Amino acid sequence: MIGYVMVGTNDIARAAAFYDSLLAGMGAKRFMEEESFIAWANNPEQAGFCITKPFDKQAATVGNGVMVALALDSPASVNSMHAKALSLGAKDEGAPGPRGDSGFYAGYFRDLDGNKLNFFCMEQK
Repeated sequence: MIGYVMVGTNDIARAAAFYDSLLAGMGAKRFMEEESFIAWANNPEQAGFCITKPFDKQAATVGNGVMVALALDSPASVNSMHAKALSLGAKDEGAPGPRGDSGFYAGYFRDLDGNKLNFFCMEQK
């Protein structure tokens, strides 16, 4: 259902370096790029993740309550990718762990521009 998710940045080069390194840990690569826009995906026919400078030429700002969730296959992968995000300069917004009793396991962070993301998986019960 989701085609792609896009977050704003005020520094394409800095955000690109962050996401090149971070998303490589999920096997994602750049598949589309312009001067003010870059998109990554594991497969260009699946949902992608994008950064952009705002079209209206105004400063990119963080949407309060907006979050991007990136699916992984295991709690170990969530732990590893969350740690990688923090090592790249992201800020912790919630350490990896189970949330509730539904099998949902997630770790939350804010990227270099303040956008909120998480890595998550559904644990097998």
